[in-house]
Amino acid sequence: MHFLTKTLYFPPVTEASVEGLLAVGGDLSLPRLQLAYRSGIFPWFDADEPILWWAPPQRMVVHPATYKPSKSLRNLRNRGLFTVTRNTQFNAVITHCQRAPRRGQTGTWISRDIIRAYTAWHALGEVVSYEVWQGDRLVGGLYGVDLGHVFCGESMFSLVPNASKLAFLQLVEDLKAQNYALLDCQVHNDHLEKLGAFEISRDAFMQILHKEDWSELGSD
Repeated sequence: MHFLTKTLYFPPVTEASVEGLLAVGGDLSLPRLQLAYRSGIFPWFDADEPILWWAPPQRMVVHPATYKPSKSLRNLRNRGLFTVTRNTQFNAVITHCQRAPRRGQTGTWISRDIIRAYTAWHALGEVVSYEVWQGDRLVGGLYGVDLGHVFCGESMFSLVPNASKLAFLQLVEDLKAQNYALLDCQVHNDHLEKLGAFEISRDAFMQILHKEDWSELGSD
């Protein structure tokens, strides 16, 4: 494990622990966050912990070009009960994500410091939100980091059943239309698997992250 200083640096992801923990410390400045995500690394820690930086051995991802939503999700969208927008209520989305209850968790990793850092990053256009509306009420959404060829999903919330799934579907369809290589969902959970995400190795993820000619990816 590496202990970071004020120097803007991350060790190679191959030096992460078996669980994927790579480094401790540093800060949440924009240059460090940008370097982290472009290096296949992300922060994930509780509010009472030091900053922990991760590069897990398996990465949960969606390939937009081959993604096929479930019939039930298509039917939900076709009913026209909800509308989806992009980048209209980022502050509300990240705040709802912070407050959303998580199964098996008593707290949240979305601390006030995380909210401040990602809100500042959003102002640069590199962090994006999707909002789901039922009438004029915000009932679901998600946000993530847009690297221009890989989108790193961070968190989602639903105030009514299945609302966040519609944000997820719209995001994937937008990424497909723009020929993105991957939607990065970071680590495995059952909800993401039900939405169609699957695991690839860290090595495979890093090859895609650093690939220059994205058109060669096809449907691999």
